[in-house]
Amino acid sequence: MYEPIRTKSVHSTMAGTPSDFPHRSREEELDIQLAGHLAALLAVTDELRALTPSADLDTAAQRLAGELSRLRGGTPLRAASTAADGDPLALHRKAHALAGRALVVAASRADTAAAILSAERMDAHTAALAADPRELTTTG
Repeated sequence: MYEPIRTKSVHSTMAGTPSDFPHRSREEELDIQLAGHLAALLAVTDELRALTPSADLDTAAQRLAGELSRLRGGTPLRAASTAADGDPLALHRKAHALAGRALVVAASRADTAAAILSAERMDAHTAALAADPRELTTTG
């Protein structure tokens, strides 16, 4: 009634058995996550720069690009933003969330420079949201 399995399992459950596929270390995974969050934050920052140009956003974009270069070892790919009709408040909310995620990962990997940059960006986006009176009302 029961026939034993004759082929090797695709799941390596035995301790000490070498795997057939490469594994990344925790540090490599955190590097990839942090670079992804910072790249997304840079993209949103570039969109904000297209909508509301400012020296603060220009500086932030340069610093984010510098961190990405450090993490990835090259110049980050940046697309020219064509967002002329976007909602700045929605972009600030999105950037705040991305900066928060980057902060968590940067703290997890003990990357002080990225953590400081992420925290500064969170503060800047919080200030931008607080400066808009529409954000203070809960209706319509």
